[in-house]
Amino acid sequence: MDLSRAAAAALDAADPLAGFRARFVGVDDGLLYLDGNSLGRLPTDTPAAVARVVEQEWGRGLIGSWGDWVERSRRIGDGLAAGVLGARPGEVLVSDTTSVDLYKLLVAGTDARPGRDVLVCCADDFPTDRYVVAGVAAARGMTVREVDAHIDTGLDLAALTEALDERVAVVVLSQVAYRSGALVDIAAVTRLARDAGALVVWDLSHGAGAVRADLTAAGADLAVGCTYKYLNGGPGAPAFLYVRRELQEQLRQPIWGWFGQRDQFAMGTAYDPADGVDRFAVGTPPVLAMAAVEVGARLTAEAGIDRLVAKGRALTELVIALADDRLAAHGVTVASPREADRRGSHVSLAHPRAWQLTQALIDRGVVPDFRTPDRLRLGPAPLYTRFVDVWDAMDRLRRVLDEGAHAEYPTERSRIT
Repeated sequence: MDLSRAAAAALDAADPLAGFRARFVGVDDGLLYLDGNSLGRLPTDTPAAVARVVEQEWGRGLIGSWGDWVERSRRIGDGLAAGVLGARPGEVLVSDTTSVDLYKLLVAGTDARPGRDVLVCCADDFPTDRYVVAGVAAARGMTVREVDAHIDTGLDLAALTEALDERVAVVVLSQVAYRSGALVDIAAVTRLARDAGALVVWDLSHGAGAVRADLTAAGADLAVGCTYKYLNGGPGAPAFLYVRRELQEQLRQPIWGWFGQRDQFAMGTAYDPADGVDRFAVGTPPVLAMAAVEVGARLTAEAGIDRLVAKGRALTELVIALADDRLAAHGVTVASPREADRRGSHVSLAHPRAWQLTQALIDRGVVPDFRTPDRLRLGPAPLYTRFVDVWDAMDRLRRVLDEGAHAEYPTERSRIT
């Protein structure tokens, strides 16, 4: 593999997604942004889309815009289903936060498996997922089985199989491990759980928009995910939830809000859940924020998930190759799976002073992020990250190590989000 900067520039010249870079704000300001797996860049169309809702729909249309607003959750959901998630129309809804959506689907799934008293999750999963599982179990007198997972290679399917039995109601897992990027096979895990009579709720947050999910083909039951990472919906953007069509009428979510009511404007005294995925709505959707999500979702669908996956793999392969070639002598090791089909669209590098290296890079115009205990995480986003961006970022990291510049940074860690 040619690891020269000229070779990286040649990859950019041949990149079929290269034109999308200009549709994001700040890409030419010199900042090497490799944290798209935490917060995506601002699309250039988003300010106008939000302003249109504020100035025209709210400012002039007032309550007359309500008819469009109440349909937006489903409309954006259908766009995500077709363009990003490999799902069918009427299976995806944009609403609430990832944590709230996870709670709704977890409780609904648990209620659909009466007599079962165990919830299963991954011991190294993102904290919110583990906290929600623990909270639901505590409220219902259930037991939590946390399946051990390697910090770098991720979930062991043999260990998961051992944890599954006739007591398990629901399994909660992430498709992409938030620390290492290790990828879990949705279809394989879904088959294991189904054989045990359990449902699976997938958290797609760390891959949606850069990793193929193919929910229908995989036979997935339930899923949630955020929209502010690779989908570029903006900070605090509402999340999405997915419910397989065949399950929708069987499930009743626990938060009975008026947007989930069958005849919403009849203002009836009794709650009667709406048909289909609409029953998983709760209250008035965040209309302003959803305008931003719609822009990001359309951009992603336009680019095409297959092309995004291919470029994401190529970008992360370049990170790994450069790390092996130029950083290994300084004690940096690749912590993410090396096989492309076992890795999401970010790479973690392990080093005893990863925190200080992260701070040194930030001061030199490179934005990665840090994850405990000693991981420097690089998330090139295929919609707007160039191959030369990766090359330049890794070159600056090499120079920091060559010069020992990270030694001047304290070990104390600030708040990590």
